[in-house]
Amino acid sequence: MDSSLNARRRSRELRRVAEERVDVLVVGLGATGAGAALDAASRGLSVAAIEAHDLAFGTSRWSSKMIHGGLRYLAKGQVDVAYESAVERGILLRTTAPHLVKAHPYLLPLTKAVSRGQTALVMAGYRAGDGLRAAARTPRRLLPGPTRLNAARTRTLAPVLDGDGLRGALLSWDGRLLDDARLVVAIARTAAAHGARVLTRCRALRLADNGALVRDELTGEEFTIRARAVINAAGVWAGSLDPQVKLRPSRGTHLVLAAGTLPGLIAGMHVPVPGEINRFALVLPQRDGRVHVGLTDEPVDGPVPDVPEVPAADVRALLKLLNGVLETQVTPEAVAGAYAGLRPLLAADGRTADLSRRHAVLSDSGIVTVVGGKLTTYRRMAQDAVDRAVSSRDLLAGRSRTRRIPLVGAGPQPDGVPPRLAERYGSEAGAVHELVKAHPEEVGLGLTKGDLLWSVTHEGALDEDDLLDRRTRIGLVKQDRDRALPATRDVLGRTARD
Repeated sequence: MDSSLNARRRSRELRRVAEERVDVLVVGLGATGAGAALDAASRGLSVAAIEAHDLAFGTSRWSSKMIHGGLRYLAKGQVDVAYESAVERGILLRTTAPHLVKAHPYLLPLTKAVSRGQTALVMAGYRAGDGLRAAARTPRRLLPGPTRLNAARTRTLAPVLDGDGLRGALLSWDGRLLDDARLVVAIARTAAAHGARVLTRCRALRLADNGALVRDELTGEEFTIRARAVINAAGVWAGSLDPQVKLRPSRGTHLVLAAGTLPGLIAGMHVPVPGEINRFALVLPQRDGRVHVGLTDEPVDGPVPDVPEVPAADVRALLKLLNGVLETQVTPEAVAGAYAGLRPLLAADGRTADLSRRHAVLSDSGIVTVVGGKLTTYRRMAQDAVDRAVSSRDLLAGRSRTRRIPLVGAGPQPDGVPPRLAERYGSEAGAVHELVKAHPEEVGLGLTKGDLLWSVTHEGALDEDDLLDRRTRIGLVKQDRDRALPATRDVLGRTARD
């Protein structure tokens, strides 16, 4: 079946899903929800997957873009969680998304604030993490091992570091996404290719163990989707659909520094949080010359917002931490944008920073709810949720197949296409290139009207926010968004007339 998602397919499948009874209804189309739709559909089950907003609208697009091997969990003694992360990272690197997930180097600067004892402890952790890589059977060619660098070599990778007292750095490697939202789009499209009905702008108003009352957010029409099993993968909103689920969201904030703020930075950086043994801020250089700096871990009380605000205190805290290792201080004026995501952590005593990142699958209410976890392990979370749905509702289905199913774009790479298209679209880059050649007008971040047209016709983008905030990340910086709006509206108008 065709993997393309667009307005025409949505309208067609919306009519059908109201008339049929599906095996599995998935609510939420972040990474885990889209993964559950793919897992269930690839087992031969009929699937409807709905989302109140857009693909990757919530937490999945606000991550650090890291696909990590669970080193932090290893340090806390959570060996099973760490191993699971290492296994899932290897699956993404090798099989399911090698076009989207690559190895990336990270430096931990050995400044005056990092003692020799802490240096030895961190390096021991890096080596243990490399042991997890080997246990997960991820080849060394895909993920190099850790090493120590002298000060001169460190400054070639990060010339912005303060050289006074710098003893060098510990260099480690981990997986990284160029864009987390694109991973979700690829998962959702792969689910659609296996027959799942993927429906954005469809809000679940009320869940039961045999379906949901749903509202089409584009028309206001309400209808019922009947299902043999229901999976609640709504992330931080899961508790509003299943009152038995108690969450304690944690806010992770990132800053977007203007291009040129940290010149010459090649590697990412882990910056130790003072007074903490296993917590680090991340400094992540981007292809456009900007740098993302994150992330905080602060509890959030009260109603869960659709898009979390970034408090000024988070901005100050991250800049202070970053400036502690830099030669030239970064001022607030260099912050071109900021974003925050909420982690759907299970409620427990203690700080949110200390809560386990283990995922949980709950089904006491008859609805299967999956919460917790992290982006790296979305596939395993989805598998566990579908396993529970199959067993609890006696559905006829085999075992999960998703660890061997390449996502859309993971096939052979075409020749003769620009590198930026190959790394963004993988095996589809050739088809996108034709659109880009026909519509080469730039809209921002090196993207063109051709890219936007592809997103509307194949990636399910329905409006300008979908295009600017999720299919691309142009909207992260207001000035970029404002400049791109006329071209974006022209693309949407053109496709509406076709």
